Amino acid sequence: LDLSNCSLHSVPPGLAEATAAIVLDLTENPLTTLPNGSFLGFIHLQSLAVPLPLECPGGGDAWQDVTVDRSSRLCQGQRNPCNSSVELAWPCPENSVCAPDGPGLIQCLCENPFHGYKCLREGTFPMLLFGGILGAATVSLSLLLWGTQRRKAKTP
Repeated sequence: LDLSNCSLHSVPPGLAEATAAIVLDLTENPLTTLPNGSFLGFIHLQSLAVPLPLECPGGGDAWQDVTVDRSSRLCQGQRNPCNSSVELAWPCPENSVCAPDGPGLIQCLCENPFHGYKCLREGTFPMLLFGGILGAATVSLSLLLWGTQRRKAKTP
């Protein structure tokens, strides 16, 4: 994806939909910062060129090779932060596994059969119980309203 020399002053909002990009060029743009969530989901990104004043997203540790020339910085070979020997600041909770989510970013995915907040719930969502209670409440409320409001309905 070549966005070089497009007069971008900030990261375009549509860039979030290009998570399948492997190569991205943002050079020759008057960018001043790269917001923290700019490359969330860019797990396939292997080569990123940014203007010289900017650092590689995720820092130098998120990339295998950072090359600087006179006008740009080239970040190559995105590293998997889950496989690093550096201790994670926010380790994943019990019953979950670490997965990369972009340069220097991780996400914690629940292992089967766990789900929910911090992967604390085991099993599947009780769909039958939820549907039964919702259906009973809807029918009861409908009958109540029909019974109390039908006398106000005018008949021709």
